[in-house]
Amino acid sequence: MKRLTLVFAMAGAVAAASTALASDWKAQPLAVKRQMVSQMVSCMKKRMATDRLISYNQASKECRETVEGQLEKSTSGPLVAADTGVAK
Repeated sequence: MKRLTLVFAMAGAVAAASTALASDWKAQPLAVKRQMVSQMVSCMKKRMATDRLISYNQASKECRETVEGQLEKSTSGPLVAADTGVAK
């Protein structure tokens, strides 16, 4: 009985954590998701090629932080159309 309770508690914790992490990705448009994946892949390739002693998980963590930081910087301000001053 104790094991069954433990299994349910662990399953609930995993489900709660997975939805919290997935909420960031669900809110993003498809183009942004693709760009993030592309940046992650290239970052991982660079990190793993330059440092053979780094673990996959450590490189993934560092690349995720880098890519998310770049995404936050690029989407921090509102987009404003430029007025080119073309008049007829």
